[in-house]
Amino acid sequence: MSKIAYIDNEAYEINDGETILAFVKRIKGENLVPTLCDAPNLDPFGACRVCSVDVALVQDGPVKTQASCHTPVMANSYIYPSSDRVQKLRKNIVELVLTDHPLDCLTCEVNNNCELQTVAAQVGVRDVRYPAGKNHLDRKKDKSHPYMTSDMSKCINCARCVRACDEVQGQFVLSMAGRGFDSHIVKGMETSFMESDCVSCGACAQACPTSAISDVFESKSIAVDEKVKTICTYCGVGCQLEVAKVNGKVKSIQAPYNSAVNQGHTCLKGRFAFSFYKHPDRIKTPLIRKNGVLEPATWDEAYDFIADKLTNILKEHGPDSVAGISSARCTNEENYLMQKFIRAVVGTNNIDCCARVCHSPTALGMQRSFGTGAATNSVVDLKYTDCIMIIGANPTDAHPVTGAKLKQFAMKGKPSIVIDPRRTEMARYATYHLQLRPGTNVALLNMMLYYIITEDLADKAFIEASTEGYEEFCENILKLNMDELSALTGVDKNLVKAAAVAYASAPNAMSFHGLGVTEHSQGSFTVMQISDLALITGNIGRRGVGVNPLRGQNNVQGAADMGCQPHQGAGYLDAYDPEINKKYEAFYNTKIPFGKGLKIPEMFEASIEGKLKAMWLLGEDVVQTDPNTNKVIAAMQNLELLVVQELFMTETAKYATVILPGASFLEKSGTFTNAERRIQKVQKVVEPLPGTKADGQIIVDIMNRMGYPQADYDANEMLKEISQIVPFFAGVKWHELGDNGKQWPVKADGSDTEILHINGAFNRGKGKFHYFDWKESGEITKNGKEYPYIITTNRELEHYNSGTMTRRTGNVHILTEDVLLINPADAEKHFIHEGDFVCVESPRGKVDIKARITDQVKSGVLSTTFHFPELMLNIITSDEHDSEALCPEYKVVAVNIRKSKGQHKFSKETNLVQS
Repeated sequence: MSKIAYIDNEAYEINDGETILAFVKRIKGENLVPTLCDAPNLDPFGACRVCSVDVALVQDGPVKTQASCHTPVMANSYIYPSSDRVQKLRKNIVELVLTDHPLDCLTCEVNNNCELQTVAAQVGVRDVRYPAGKNHLDRKKDKSHPYMTSDMSKCINCARCVRACDEVQGQFVLSMAGRGFDSHIVKGMETSFMESDCVSCGACAQACPTSAISDVFESKSIAVDEKVKTICTYCGVGCQLEVAKVNGKVKSIQAPYNSAVNQGHTCLKGRFAFSFYKHPDRIKTPLIRKNGVLEPATWDEAYDFIADKLTNILKEHGPDSVAGISSARCTNEENYLMQKFIRAVVGTNNIDCCARVCHSPTALGMQRSFGTGAATNSVVDLKYTDCIMIIGANPTDAHPVTGAKLKQFAMKGKPSIVIDPRRTEMARYATYHLQLRPGTNVALLNMMLYYIITEDLADKAFIEASTEGYEEFCENILKLNMDELSALTGVDKNLVKAAAVAYASAPNAMSFHGLGVTEHSQGSFTVMQISDLALITGNIGRRGVGVNPLRGQNNVQGAADMGCQPHQGAGYLDAYDPEINKKYEAFYNTKIPFGKGLKIPEMFEASIEGKLKAMWLLGEDVVQTDPNTNKVIAAMQNLELLVVQELFMTETAKYATVILPGASFLEKSGTFTNAERRIQKVQKVVEPLPGTKADGQIIVDIMNRMGYPQADYDANEMLKEISQIVPFFAGVKWHELGDNGKQWPVKADGSDTEILHINGAFNRGKGKFHYFDWKESGEITKNGKEYPYIITTNRELEHYNSGTMTRRTGNVHILTEDVLLINPADAEKHFIHEGDFVCVESPRGKVDIKARITDQVKSGVLSTTFHFPELMLNIITSDEHDSEALCPEYKVVAVNIRKSKGQHKFSKETNLVQS
């Protein structure tokens, strides 16, 4: 039976758990009850009391004044939101606040967008009866940080910033110090933003109701021409952004509270690192190499040159002498066009994308286990899970918004397991940290599976009804020796057992994995083992469970969905199947190849061997980011034609025959698909810089030059085409995606899918168990004696892969260089001190990196990043690849170290941000 309560003596139904404020807002709208300390993404707090209402137990009976934001609404209670005494109370509270607040509204950056100003007007404050206060008005402004600013004279002690830092980001940098009139917000131990542990997410600035905490872009100013919603270009979380522009330029970025993905939160890259789009280094005209020098050209000259060159190469060497690499930074529509160009116009399956070097083992492994190579669940399922397991991922740095949610889960003391060679931030909060030796994932997961079986924690009913291959799998697992596996992984078997029991015993358990799983020689096998863990415990096909890859780049999922891999066309249809080939030929109205295509590592080999004559790179800096740099350079130099679509003169672009200047995510429309299969609208905010074009339009132009009729690039029209050939995009329509997009598969009627494999309904029929023996990486068996250390790569919060974009923003003032994490015992052994340069040498070459001595890594293990091209870390990485998907093994590189005699000198290009 429904419950009711009364607002001004009128009856309305109430919802379970609803506060008075939520109830009144739902019935009467947002503006009836004013608030100052309340925010959409924060828990109720009750600090300001401006939201007070009168509540009676009987109609017109005695009333009690209560703070509506945190008081649950009682059934049959009578609420009077605007009684005379409540209005007097609110006015009095606001007057007291204003006694300690500078009355400089007309010159304040948030004038006409200040919540204090709005509430003061709402409660009828025209003057202040009390004498002015003194405690805040003389506080100095903090402008120490590249992004964050504060003027605590504007602070009203609502604590929204503190709570945003605690509840949203989980960083605990801000706090309230002092008592009474001396109460004030502090950063760290009364330091500046720059000196504190602030991660620059901006949650505090967005939460602040005044301008006490803000940013250098004055994000809360209403002096803007328009606000446009779009999707972040950085990681696979897929945060929604609200971009403000003035005079045709981006002014600032905020995060919408109604976003299903990020709920008003972003990291510093999404919120602040956007100025690269108008950096002077942008390439603004096509360039053609003449006599060894890249010279400016017109678009027609560039197109004619490429078309002539390609036509001659195709005539002399055939279509398989040409290859293309697409980009996860581009839209679904652009990736679709790229693979269509290579297949339908060039006539080869030599198409791949950067998913090859990050999550190709995820797609392959999950397809073999479940029939679908994508996340089974959504991040919202964290609300319903009882245990999380994070394998080979550092989400607080690489996927910060999802990482903050995972961190909040762990900080509340809920069971959490981290499997990682480094003691990451998540590992510090985890219930169990299994700090294994790099390259032993398969061995450690076999241990977990062993203990789940021996402790009788397997979900036998689910296994019987929904899986196959269990008996043989179980037989192989039980043959394993736990002491041997414990020794080779470096993890105590009892700790592994405890973690396995925690995962298997939880009513609902979710796993998340990253590049620390996939970028190994046994990466695909490890993904299948993670799937085994979900199958053996029945953690699949419902809320709060599943296997959830943390995709590296913003559209890695989408690039693969669109067919940017040699063996699968758009929609993951088998490119080598003659029957499916007929379907593609009918759809594209031309002959489509079904011969075997080359993956990225095979393309490099073919170029060096002289078999590959031309490559087209869409936004990919393979020289900087792919392993064994010298080999990649040799492959680029051996081509007759290298076409590069880029924003900047990257390391790869330096070897190009032709450079075509593309557009950033702010300058074009389309869709991105995030890690939870959510297809979201990327909407053009500003026009492309003069001389540049949207990448999709560039591909369309060259398709037409090569004789294939293709309409001009339009996101809406491209989606119509994609929905006809990609089965799980069947109901995707541009105008129906709305603010929060849709999660594929999207049926023809437009309904989407939050959770895959419900009730054991796997695309392959039944979920399949796979057993694999652990095998030492060839990098170690071949080089381990001469090179006894293992270096593994990672990513830092402030930068993104090669740093092409972030180094051209204020982020470069926060993190200025790559460093080498080295255990104290290893540093002492080699007489290395903090800040010394260390020569790190592998069989491929050597680099000098500055030492950071830390216990984050065990003895024998090193770790570093490759954000700064001056370092060229991939000179030392190897040709080892995942045995199935050919994903490079960045995570296990055999090296030796010594204290460097010389000091590495960064070039003037290290700091590329505009002054």
